[in-house]
Amino acid sequence: MSADDVVLELNRLIGVAQDGRKGFAEAAEYAADAELKSLFLLCSAECAGAVQELQVAVQTLGREPAGQGSIAGAAHRGWVALKTRLEDSNVAVLEEVERGEEHAEIAYAQALDHLRLPPEVKGLVERQYQGVKKNHAAVKRLRDHYRRSVHA
Repeated sequence: MSADDVVLELNRLIGVAQDGRKGFAEAAEYAADAELKSLFLLCSAECAGAVQELQVAVQTLGREPAGQGSIAGAAHRGWVALKTRLEDSNVAVLEEVERGEEHAEIAYAQALDHLRLPPEVKGLVERQYQGVKKNHAAVKRLRDHYRRSVHA
């Protein structure tokens, strides 16, 4: 895999992590439950750390890292805002955050499955992928819990 391909992939993951950072921060604003707000802020900070790590990896390769999230991520956050006005905000926020984490998990899995990343980059992407999977699983558990409590 060429350095250009690696940089392209890392910049794509930077966009995914930026979307996560912004999405979790916005979810914290809309969540009604203090525990959810706290979790979302922690996840946002973790995503910010992932962005920094990926940007450093790109700089180490002598290139300019991406800095923004995606248009799809911005549209997704707009949908979260609308949906929370129409439904129970905790459930709605968790459902949308779960969708975002599913997207992030797929993006990281694709980077690991379809590309031959240099070992130092692969280790970073694998570690971040494990964090994405952990967040995704936690959000799914909470979503299911809040769904049950709403319908109980």
